[in-house]
Amino acid sequence: MAQKGVQLDWETFSCSICLDLLKDPVTTTCGHSYCMKCIKTHWDEEDRKGIYSCPECRQTFTPRPVLLKNTMLAVLVDQIKKTGLQAAPADHCYAGAGDVACDVCTGRKLKAFKSCLACLVSYCEQHLQPHYDVAPLSKHKLVEPSEKLQENICSQHDEVMKMFCRTDQKSICYLCSVDQHKGHDTVSAAAERTEKQKELEVSRQNIQQRIQDREKDVKLLQQEVQNINRSADKAVEDSEKMFTELIRLMQKRSSEVKRQVRSQQETEVSRVKEVEEKLQQEIRELKRKDAELKKLSNTEDHNQFLHSYPSLSALSESTSSIQIRPRRSFEDVTAAVSRVRDKLQDVLRDKWTDVSLTEVDVLLSDSPAEPTTRAEFLKYSCEITLDPNTANTQLLLSEGNRKATCISNHQSYPSHPDRFTEYSQVLSRESLTGRCYWEVEWRGGGVWVAASYKNISRRKLVDSAFGYNDKSWSLECYNNKNTFRYNIIETPVSGHQSSRVGVYLDHRAGILSFYSVSETMTLLHRVQTTFTQPLYAGLVVGYRYGDTAEFCKLK
Repeated sequence: MAQKGVQLDWETFSCSICLDLLKDPVTTTCGHSYCMKCIKTHWDEEDRKGIYSCPECRQTFTPRPVLLKNTMLAVLVDQIKKTGLQAAPADHCYAGAGDVACDVCTGRKLKAFKSCLACLVSYCEQHLQPHYDVAPLSKHKLVEPSEKLQENICSQHDEVMKMFCRTDQKSICYLCSVDQHKGHDTVSAAAERTEKQKELEVSRQNIQQRIQDREKDVKLLQQEVQNINRSADKAVEDSEKMFTELIRLMQKRSSEVKRQVRSQQETEVSRVKEVEEKLQQEIRELKRKDAELKKLSNTEDHNQFLHSYPSLSALSESTSSIQIRPRRSFEDVTAAVSRVRDKLQDVLRDKWTDVSLTEVDVLLSDSPAEPTTRAEFLKYSCEITLDPNTANTQLLLSEGNRKATCISNHQSYPSHPDRFTEYSQVLSRESLTGRCYWEVEWRGGGVWVAASYKNISRRKLVDSAFGYNDKSWSLECYNNKNTFRYNIIETPVSGHQSSRVGVYLDHRAGILSFYSVSETMTLLHRVQTTFTQPLYAGLVVGYRYGDTAEFCKLK
């Protein structure tokens, strides 16, 4: 009992905000006491509203009250501290601001542990115990503590609203159902909850499916970013290598021209210097001879003059005349280099459009929509021819390699590693990227219209067939049915049967669509994936001898 009294004293002189003994206690006009710091902090948060309230009784004050220290409480708290009392046990979880309080507790209320939808009362753990022990109460619906229990009470009849009016879409009590809602479509709240719960689950499933779809889209976008980055990095790396090679070649040619010019310069200068030296020697000899003749000319002795003249008058043979080459001897080299420069400039200026970057299409909502009319499809039409090096020997190619016919006699095609050996099929010569559209006209028992990577197997019995691996996609057309096949998995295709099949490819978006072409375009099957390599158009013609398939001219 003494312990209980101690605990009462502690609780009596505790601040309901910090749950500790009062420090500098102050008392509001409503009679509740708090630590000065705690109540000031609480009211500081309410400054923006301009209305101040008591945390315990919610009484409001305007303007903000002036707080004065409660001297008597301060003395009592000091005395309690001197007695050495311990704090109340931590398991006394008192309700504070924002908590749901127990409706049964008197005095200082504990936090509610559960709310009862039958009693419309919130209970702490202690006061909730009868709901576990008493049989009638154990059937009550217990939920997490809620401050909105009173919303379950009918404001007109003060009864629990256990009914739901589907006509007015609102919760009602039993009296409402026989009063103003008489004749309406009413059910129990539980029954309506069950129906709404089913709708909720369907909504959740739709949301989860959309989440999965969007996550797939995100992965596709991430893969697209990786592909773009990888492709751009490779383009930059390869172009840098090629430009480096080009620069090295230019530097090599520049060095060769420089070396050849300098070598020729040295040869020519040496030749000219040699001739110049001979001329200088001849000039010196002539000057010496001229000096001797001058001296002889001044001799007064006639006999001496006549005696010396014959030997001095004879002149040595002169050096042959000098042939001076034109000064433009090296200008030919300059002209040749200039012509090379002009050609390179033409390539870099006029031919550079061949190196222009193509449009990068990302799978976004603003990407161009897939065509719907044949006129729109024809904007992306491309001319396709068959590659004879891939054709099976039972296929005869004609019409400029646009048409394939299944024949009984094997053709004498030369051996080639790209040739299909197991099935009467063939690939196009052209690789397909970006947006492309083509049409195939077929006659006879049937045809397979396909798209495939270049590295599909050529000789394995099953793996080489279009649609029987993860490298090709095939629409198999027969007189009475259509079937799509990928990686062996077969998908029946319904739709109008036509002897002309249209194929639309958006390589970057990962779309491959097959259409039946007649007066209208009828979608037969659509593939959404990620293409990692260029595609090639393919045909299988071999349901029976005489069957034909031809790529149509669309332009």
